[in-house]
Amino acid sequence: MRLVRNLVGLLGFLLIWEVVVRAGLIDQNDVPPPTIVFARIGELLGDTEFVRDVIASVLAWLIAMAVSIAVAVPAGLLLGSVRWLRDATKAIVEFLRPIPSVAWIPLILIVVGGGPESKILLAVYAAVWPILFNTIYAMAEIDPLLIETARSYGTPKSRLLTSVALPHAAPFVFTGIRMSAAISLILVISTEFLAGAKLGIGQFVLEASSGSGRMDLVLAGTVVAGVLGFLANEGLERLGKRLFRWSSNDEGDLA
Repeated sequence: MRLVRNLVGLLGFLLIWEVVVRAGLIDQNDVPPPTIVFARIGELLGDTEFVRDVIASVLAWLIAMAVSIAVAVPAGLLLGSVRWLRDATKAIVEFLRPIPSVAWIPLILIVVGGGPESKILLAVYAAVWPILFNTIYAMAEIDPLLIETARSYGTPKSRLLTSVALPHAAPFVFTGIRMSAAISLILVISTEFLAGAKLGIGQFVLEASSGSGRMDLVLAGTVVAGVLGFLANEGLERLGKRLFRWSSNDEGDLA
């Protein structure tokens, strides 16, 4: 039923868009109707260069997510478990967290150049925070009784992390990963657009918007990026429901 409602809402939006443009309320050169946009998407999917751009963005996104998880999960487990370390790093973490990733673009371009490393690094910076804070939150919310019970049964400290802490934290961590997936994809494509990458959906949109200003291609590239984000979020949400059926924690939605 949820899928049906989503499709009805989407079709309604596309219908209104088509009617408004065809009625002349909006200049078709500025905002092409969805029929033209989707026709362009069909053409682009057969274009080798565009497919290469999509693959470049997806690969950068996947690498950024892998690095973010590898950094944020262990750091979150450590900071969540060691209070004095969490307190000692709180100031620097709270200082860095609010800084928009795009604000680092000039510095990143100077330090690492305009290759794929720049968009990956910026995406990692943006994606780390939801995973890190969800992990810290999960560790802080562990019921002390669980730890004491495990210790009373002779569970060694080395196994407390894997047998008690990680199972409790897993749903929260996964929610952070799902949130970071959308954020990192946005950063990858935004960096491609703002920093002028050689390949990527953002670079395609930049080229289409300059010169002749092909808004049909701009919107086609934007829709493809949106579809990728939707599929990533939907896939991770379904995976999370399968992996954590036993968990009824909604607190993991907190970042």
